[in-house]
Amino acid sequence: MSVFSSDGVDIAYTVEGEGDPILLIHGFASNAATNWKDTGWIRWLTGNGFRVVTFDNRGHGASGKLYEPDAYAGPVMAEDARRLLDHLGIARADVMGYSMGARIAAFLALAHPERVRRAIFAGLGANMIHGVGDPQPIADALMADDPAAVVDANARGFRIFADQTKSDRLALAACIKASRDRIPGDELATLTMPVLVAVGTDDTIAGPPGPLADAIPRAITLDIPGRDHMKAVGDRVFKDGVLAFLRPAP
Repeated sequence: MSVFSSDGVDIAYTVEGEGDPILLIHGFASNAATNWKDTGWIRWLTGNGFRVVTFDNRGHGASGKLYEPDAYAGPVMAEDARRLLDHLGIARADVMGYSMGARIAAFLALAHPERVRRAIFAGLGANMIHGVGDPQPIADALMADDPAAVVDANARGFRIFADQTKSDRLALAACIKASRDRIPGDELATLTMPVLVAVGTDDTIAGPPGPLADAIPRAITLDIPGRDHMKAVGDRVFKDGVLAFLRPAP
């Protein structure tokens, strides 16, 4: 991966393919490779004529680690994405985020609408507006000595995933305390670009896609049948739906 400095924070990124640019923003405790390469997304999008830009969010993967929650506010992380576009000389791109990445993509679209041609908010539906609950159990699970001792099933799942991705658990604990900013529906209503909201039908973390799409003037929904929060990421229905949304260009 290449690295650039985003206001003093090292951000690792990749660029693959030729064509219209699309920026992919991964979810919490993941990284660009796990979220987008291992699931076939980079191959799928480059094979369909897109220039694919991925990066490791701050606190994740090969990017810089910070240990104060304020460093991980959604608008702050969105500026890393904007600075990456600046660094690459990309004036305007399609943007797709998954879970936490969807929230970051939304903050990017709100702060810099001229930079986002189309947006895909995946793995996060109504809970972008309503919130996804208390982050403390996940933070506690990340810092626990023994993941088997974590009682909360959702928190234990994130801890196991963080171990699988060999993440810096202290950085992730700081991130989870700050990265779940709710975005009011009246703010999302100001978005004017086309938006796709894609959520697995068995996803109990994201919330249903309808209420989020209803808040955004040009949004449509995509159900990913029979998939939960983790398994929806690489689903073929998801890939086909995104490609149909991206073509033809507006």
